[in-house]
Amino acid sequence: MGVPKSDSPEEEIKKWLNHIAMICLSDDFQKLKKELEEIYSGSNLKDSRLTAFQDALYAFLAQEDEKRIVQSGAY
Repeated sequence: MGVPKSDSPEEEIKKWLNHIAMICLSDDFQKLKKELEEIYSGSNLKDSRLTAFQDALYAFLAQEDEKRIVQSGAY
């Protein structure tokens, strides 16, 4: 899907936000976030819950980008 640009039309931004919302509501995302929270809570991170959320979201988005690249034959 790619990251929206600041000059993207409103509909493109809505699609992007819906896509992120669906990721965040998925069971797989919630499981990864919880695992990361448990790992991070034992560390000295200032905001381990927020970091776990950010890392889980980044992992899902990076995985989708990788799939898109493989499917396009760019590898």
